[in-house]
Amino acid sequence: MFATLKTHAAVGALVAALLLPVGPTFAEDEAPAKVELGDNPTVEQILAAIDQNMVFESRTATVKMVVEGKRRTRSFEMVTYGRGVDDSAMEYVAPAREKGTKMLKLGDDLWMYMPSIDKTQKISGHMLRQGMMGSDLSYEDMMASDELANMYQASVVGTEDVDGRPAWKLELNATDDSVAYPKRVQWIDKETYIPVKQELFALSGMKLKSWTMTDIKEFEGGRKFPTRMEIVDEVKADSRTILEFGEMTFGVELEDEVFSQRWLERK
Repeated sequence: MFATLKTHAAVGALVAALLLPVGPTFAEDEAPAKVELGDNPTVEQILAAIDQNMVFESRTATVKMVVEGKRRTRSFEMVTYGRGVDDSAMEYVAPAREKGTKMLKLGDDLWMYMPSIDKTQKISGHMLRQGMMGSDLSYEDMMASDELANMYQASVVGTEDVDGRPAWKLELNATDDSVAYPKRVQWIDKETYIPVKQELFALSGMKLKSWTMTDIKEFEGGRKFPTRMEIVDEVKADSRTILEFGEMTFGVELEDEVFSQRWLERK
């Protein structure tokens, strides 16, 4: 089974859905219908099932990010907001030195406001590959744009158990040499349609990063999400980032100003 990937790379899309929303949306009060897949689904069918569970019209979420390095461990807390396909915002609320730092995504553009210097900076080009707050999660990892998704071809290469649960194994190979990860391997849980594991590779075949998604919970409307993600940088020694998602609310009314550049510098 081989296809051009016309939707978001599964794990990148999931991270973006929780931090920065992506994909088509449902009406605010519409619960996702259960998708039943056969024994040998296509890539498009698997990704459509993921979208059916994880996309939404609007949401808020609280996130704790723990960055573990060789010499120290740092912790951050954020509140995130999402509306529709393209608009999202995130504000750091802890620690005190980062409080008030904000990120805003409008379409394919990403900005960050830094209160310590009272300045807004656009994140673009090579900066997208830098780790967010020094973490193992890059800004590019969060974007999961349609443009990025169209740079891969995907195939279902088999099934394997992940933590004792059967999962489809997908292999994604880049068709554009400008992407950060020329090859991605992903495992999708057969029952929940949630990406539970991902490995990212360089062109040489070296493993660059690995992800695991665990602690799946059911939220309003029947949507299921992993509430813990672990990203390991396989190149740096003793480096990993843990994301823990707390409150999630869907179908909420959000101020229009939250999704504007004015909001970035609003005190």
